[in-house]
Amino acid sequence: MAEVIGVVDVVAADGKADEVVAAFEACTTQTHQEEGCLAYALHRDNTNPHHFLLVERWRSQEDLDAHMGKPYVADLFAFAGTPGMLAQPPALSFSTPLALGDPAKGSL
Repeated sequence: MAEVIGVVDVVAADGKADEVVAAFEACTTQTHQEEGCLAYALHRDNTNPHHFLLVERWRSQEDLDAHMGKPYVADLFAFAGTPGMLAQPPALSFSTPLALGDPAKGSL
């Protein structure tokens, strides 16, 4: 069972950054309760306060699939689809870590 790392790249529309943070906070609180969630952390870009990266780490693809079916994830996707909230569609990428070099530093 291989871990899965996800990165979600989100750019809030002008004046909507606080609303984006609030939407992610609602989802994050519940996601952290999921057994397969190893990490789910929103980060704000140091040079652009409207740019966010969500980095998530799942025990397995099955755990990620279960997460994607949760109602609070559907709420987050609905929020992201609300006209005027985001400057561009979010970019999602999911991968399996290779853990090169020092195993403690080579994966999240």
